[in-house]
Amino acid sequence: MKKNMRSLLLICALVYAVCMLPGCSTYNSLVALDEGVKESWAQIETQLQRRMDLIPNYVETVKGYAAQEKDVLVKVTEARSKVAGAGTIPEKMDANNQLTSALSRLMVVVEKYPDLKSNQNFLRLQDELAGTENRIAVARKRYNETVKEFNTTMRSFPANMIASSFKFKEATYFDAPESAKTPPPVKF
Repeated sequence: MKKNMRSLLLICALVYAVCMLPGCSTYNSLVALDEGVKESWAQIETQLQRRMDLIPNYVETVKGYAAQEKDVLVKVTEARSKVAGAGTIPEKMDANNQLTSALSRLMVVVEKYPDLKSNQNFLRLQDELAGTENRIAVARKRYNETVKEFNTTMRSFPANMIASSFKFKEATYFDAPESAKTPPPVKF
């Protein structure tokens, strides 16, 4: 009887181990992917902060040459303030999309002022801002790739069972606003 009980306990232990090991591995994978999403978002925020730091210098340089384009400069400043006040990831995405749109309009204004385009300080700032926008685009792309991997894993069987048991939430993609699909008009 003792031997049967030991055998039964051994079988139960083996079944438990066989069932739990893949579950632990899947859980750990989900945790790692979730952290990857957070790290990717942090990279976007790093580049967005870089842009936030550059904008005041950029606006002040443009102001000196384009005082009559005050409305565009005000919109850039307002959009920058919205970014600073955004709390959640979706709010930050929306605020940064508005800032991107305002910066695009500012670039159209810049085209009107040949003296400004030849100013060395402005050219340096413009290059920095363009480089930062490229870095933001790359960081957004990497973020969306990480979100895709996480969401795909989380929705796949058997990970979906573990994800729902531990209340993992689907990550949000960084989508471009509708306004980004049409280029700003350039008039001379």
